[in-house]
Amino acid sequence: MTTDIDRMIEEALQGEEQALFRETAREPGFFGQALGVFDGRAGWANVVLMVAQTAAFFFGAWAAWRFFQADTPLSALHWGLPASVLILGSLVMKMALVPVVQANRMMRELKRLELQIAVARKG
Repeated sequence: MTTDIDRMIEEALQGEEQALFRETAREPGFFGQALGVFDGRAGWANVVLMVAQTAAFFFGAWAAWRFFQADTPLSALHWGLPASVLILGSLVMKMALVPVVQANRMMRELKRLELQIAVARKG
C-alpha cells in the first residue's frame, strides 16, 4: 500500500537512502512482527519468556488431563488448581510480548517519520 507521499519520498532519495526507505516503508506481516520480538538486545529475554510459557502451558495441559481423569474431589482439586494456574500463567506470559510487538511497530513508524523529515529538509 503505497501512498503519494511514499512515492514522492522515494523519488527524492538516492542510493542507500532509497534502500532504507524501502525497508522501513514495507509493513511486515503478522508472523514477521511476532518473530521480531526475538531480535535486538532484549531478544534473549523474550526467548526465555517463550520457553517458560511453553513449559507452563504443557505442564498445565498435562495437569488438566489428570484433573479430568480424577475420581475423587480431593484428587480433582489436587490437579485442577495447578492446571488452572499454569494455563492462566502461560497466557499472561504470552500477553507480556504484545507490548513488545507494539513498541517495534512504533519504532518502525518513528524511523519512517525521521526519514520523511530528512527528505523535507533536503528538498
